Amino acid sequence: MVLGKVKSFIISYDCHNESNVPVFASGDSVSGRVIIEVTGEIRVKSLQIYAKGFAKVRWTESRNAGSNTAYTQNYTEEVEYLNHTDILIGHERDDDNCEEGLTTIHSGRHEYAFSLELPQTPLATSFEGKHGSVRYWVKAELHRPWLLPMKTKKEFTVFEHIDINTPLLLSPLAGTKEKTLCCWFCTSGPISLSAKIERKGYTPGESIQIFAEIENCSSRMVVPKAAIYQTQTFYAKGKMKEVKQLVANLRGESLSSGKTETWSGKMLKIPPVSPSILDCSIIRVEYSLMVYVDIPGAMNLSLNLPLVIGTIPLHTFGSRTSSVSSQCSMTMSWLGMALPERPEAPPSYAEIVTEEQRQRLEVTTARDELEGPLFAYIQEFRFQPPPLYSEVRVVDPNPDQASRTEEQRSDTCPSR
Repeated sequence: MVLGKVKSFIISYDCHNESNVPVFASGDSVSGRVIIEVTGEIRVKSLQIYAKGFAKVRWTESRNAGSNTAYTQNYTEEVEYLNHTDILIGHERDDDNCEEGLTTIHSGRHEYAFSLELPQTPLATSFEGKHGSVRYWVKAELHRPWLLPMKTKKEFTVFEHIDINTPLLLSPLAGTKEKTLCCWFCTSGPISLSAKIERKGYTPGESIQIFAEIENCSSRMVVPKAAIYQTQTFYAKGKMKEVKQLVANLRGESLSSGKTETWSGKMLKIPPVSPSILDCSIIRVEYSLMVYVDIPGAMNLSLNLPLVIGTIPLHTFGSRTSSVSSQCSMTMSWLGMALPERPEAPPSYAEIVTEEQRQRLEVTTARDELEGPLFAYIQEFRFQPPPLYSEVRVVDPNPDQASRTEEQRSDTCPSR
């Protein structure tokens, strides 16, 4: 009997997204098929699959042990997230060359389905870094008697979802810094920088609106700039290795002495990047927005605003700060419960309170409140909207001191 040959041996995932890319999260079911195409007949002892998931870190450092002695120190660490084994054909046996209990696969194309559940515990997001990685894969092994096992492996992507619709990630960030340049005994005026962004959480493809004011009271020409940085931090054997990479940047107009520049929502787009990794014990991926002033011949004046790159984008309906109601609406849509286009209005006061009850309530309320000192104020403003921000006047408790400070600053910098 002439045995056939294996023409192809591959793994294919069942993708449930529009991009047809195998992307999963913790608790998801990973399913697919092992596809074998053979010419002729082959006898198989077993077909096994192994699903693995690891975070691994590795780097080396050279050290000197003396004047003429040097050695290399290796730092390695790993964390296991997934370990699953299944047998699709046959059974596992110690004797690889036993002729008993073999399965015959006939000529043609054959598909063997597999399925596994990812752990419910948080998983690290798939990542490839300079000194470490987070990888998930399924490996299939075809065992035949008197032959070496055939192996094939295919990776899949895991995203540990980060929802930016939370109060912490929707809170604005701001900062202010000032720097005075000195050259020997001469001191020039200060350079001041104030910056603000609307929130801390973003998703790839979004643009960050930067609000900033840069004032140059020094004698030098300076340039305001902004940049997004990714910081990869790796941990092994009590040591730490950090890699910082530029993700995106922009440049403002040059500022001569005494000039001020204002950014009223200057846009900096986030390119396709890996989400933040915050829950892995050996790898962290963090992001920050640096707004800074490039000063020739001196250290830059910079503000660092931390960012979190998530996977669930900002909800476009309702209040941006109402993350709870937005999450409930999203959950209802997942369950197939379509929301009405226009929600039904609540019942009016007259529909739920009778005329007799209303009159009794008004008499009781009038008796209790008419003689109160706040009754007139409450009645007047009960249906008034809150004042606009521009209508609220803030009174300085120390006007004399503020005026003196303003006069000093105007003497220092012409732009004020």
